[in-house]
Amino acid sequence: MPHLKYRELFDAAAPQAAAKDFLPKLKIAAIEHFEALGFPTTRDEDWHFTSVSPIAERTFRPARPAALTVTNEDVARFTYVDSHWHLLVFVNGRYEPTLSRFAELDAEVQVMTFAEALKEAPELLAERLGTLAPAKQAFTALNTAFMADGVVVKVPKGVVVETPIHILYLTDAHAANASMHPRTLVIAERHAQVTLVETFGSLGGGTYFTNHVAEVVVGEGARVDHYKVQREGHEAFHVGTTQATQERDSIYHAFSFAIGAQLSRTNVYSKLLGENAEVRLNGLYALEESQHADHQTFVEHIAPACSSREVYKGILDGTSHGVFNGKVYVDPQAQQTDGKQTNHALLLGDGARVDTKPQLEIFADDVKCTHGATVGRLDEMAQFYMKSRGIGGERARALLTYAFAAEVLELIELDSLKVALERVLFERFIPPETV
Repeated sequence: MPHLKYRELFDAAAPQAAAKDFLPKLKIAAIEHFEALGFPTTRDEDWHFTSVSPIAERTFRPARPAALTVTNEDVARFTYVDSHWHLLVFVNGRYEPTLSRFAELDAEVQVMTFAEALKEAPELLAERLGTLAPAKQAFTALNTAFMADGVVVKVPKGVVVETPIHILYLTDAHAANASMHPRTLVIAERHAQVTLVETFGSLGGGTYFTNHVAEVVVGEGARVDHYKVQREGHEAFHVGTTQATQERDSIYHAFSFAIGAQLSRTNVYSKLLGENAEVRLNGLYALEESQHADHQTFVEHIAPACSSREVYKGILDGTSHGVFNGKVYVDPQAQQTDGKQTNHALLLGDGARVDTKPQLEIFADDVKCTHGATVGRLDEMAQFYMKSRGIGGERARALLTYAFAAEVLELIELDSLKVALERVLFERFIPPETV
């Protein structure tokens, strides 16, 4: 079976675990779990509309260090104008200090690469790593087994990190036929605040595989704003999983923007453990040609008086395929839950299609929970009206498409990021000659 080759790769590179070495033991357990699970198939309910055969039928070897070809000019294409942000750049899965920069940070705030954390805060990793996102799912297990680098952020209680932390994962030609398994661990303690932007970008063509896992701990009264921008190459594969836990009075805001990769899957899970916690999960994906993008969310209301809001939109051209599967679970103890989920898709291409599956599982009786999903095409009357006012057909189509996306883009609270993503979307749907 193809997945067994990953065990061979692991055995060839992995050190033996001593009793006190938590990381090798964690990795060994993960590869054993992956070996038992194998890759998911469309027979699995959560993967019913997405076949990962293009990934499973190949063996992507972990990327190897190579001569650096990425320049500061390359990095600037993905940094959203704001040069004052904290920036950590990874190329083909490896941290590149020459391309990174840090503004002044509070002395108590810890922002470390994975390698630095192993040296400076191993007890933190031993306590937290793999607890929120255990190796129970195939891709999480694969990430845990092969993770080599990533970022650890710890914000102590009461500290507000005013400047966003931008983590930029880039690939170049050396990434062809390779895999990257970056890991992110964020801990915001009581009343702490931090904004994190994770961008995945490509500087060249070729087929490669990015498998990312993020674990986010949002303490009592804390706030984490977490933006993920997926702009991988169109021959690439991308799987990303984010697992967050929230304590009392906390806020977690996650936003996903996806326009890249031939096949992508983005999972965002949040568990509301304390009263009055609030989670907002929003996203926008824009596909063309034969791209496939799958978004799955799962919000667990465990404590009472919590709220969740979800708005996801998709724009699909060509023969692309979008999937949205959003699930909200309300525990019997989670009275006074307020949950709302909205999913809309716009089909531009005759061969484009969407599968959407909103789900509510409610075991409490004092709740307000709604969900809605629509799939449609551009309003012909609106197009006719615009044409009658002298706006060309192509431009009318592009402007209506852009207007469809604007609602969810307005939910981005970082102005420079919002403007940059608006520009990316504008350039995709409005040809230069029509501007």
